[in-house]
Parts: sequence; structure tokens; C-alpha cells
Amino acid sequence: MTTNASASERAGSSRVARQALILELIQAREIASQNELADILAEQGIRVSQGTLSKDLLDIGAVRVRAATGVLVYAPPSADVVSDRAMREQRLARICAEVLVSAEASANLLVIKTPPGAAQYFASAIDRVSLPAILGTIAGDDTVMAISREPDGGEALAAYFLAMARTGRPVDEK
Repeated sequence: MTTNASASERAGSSRVARQALILELIQAREIASQNELADILAEQGIRVSQGTLSKDLLDIGAVRVRAATGVLVYAPPSADVVSDRAMREQRLARICAEVLVSAEASANLLVIKTPPGAAQYFASAIDRVSLPAILGTIAGDDTVMAISREPDGGEALAAYFLAMARTGRPVDEK
């Protein structure tokens, strides 16, 4: 182990420090993609997987906004742009569009299939929105189970998530 690590190498070893650096970078530069951000971090000695980077951006509340050039870029969270609840709903809709493979219901249960490794990420996004219709979620590697408050609410939840997967946008809660 090297004892004379640079500041950027130390930042890579701490989630909080890495997220602070990411926040600094998106404030200082127009960064249009996670790949671009990963390359910038790598130049500073911080190597992160796309999954880790995605979670970091989610944790810091980064949003995509249109820059003056017309390109969508990452930006720090702003209360002026969108409310916290709306931001969580937009994030959930985006995640639905990206990772929801299927959704099937039985009575008050909803089983959501995702690509391998994405279920816990998806369940966390559901939990953060705190939908009144959902008692809770359980996630494995590629499957999320959501439990509806209503005895027959699984079908409505399936329709809700499938609609967001199709559009990538929030829909009215069921």
C-alpha cells in the first residue's frame, strides 16, 4: 500500500469523498454522460464501475438539465428546478425505463424482473418515492417483489410501473 496517495486517490477510497468530488466536477464542467464522468474520474486516479457511478449520482441528487448548447448535462440538485418528491418520481420513472424487464401481479403482490444485479437498485428507488400504495419491497439479484396495501392492488401497481417503463416519465399514482 502506498502511503503518499494523492488527494484524488484518497477520494476514490471513500464514498463520501468521491461523491463530493463528483459534485464539484458537475458544478465546474458540462458533463453529458456517465462514461464521460468516469473518464474524468479515471484521469484523477479514481476508477469506478458504471453501477457505482450511477448510485453516486443518485445519492447526491444529480439531475440532467439542458445546457446553453442544447446538450443534456449533469447538474447539482436545486430546489428551484424540481421538488424533492418530484425528483424521486422522475428518477424512478427513468429507472423503470432503463431496467424494468417485466411486471406481473397476483392479488396484492407484484413481481418485477430486472437485468441481473439491478433489482436492489430498483427497489431502493421505489422505496425512496414512498408510494402510499406499497407496503414495502424485497429485492434479490434480478427480482423485486412489491407488496400492495390493497388486497387486489398488484395489477394496478403493475400497470403503474409498466406505464413508466414505456414513457420514462412519472404517471399518477394508483
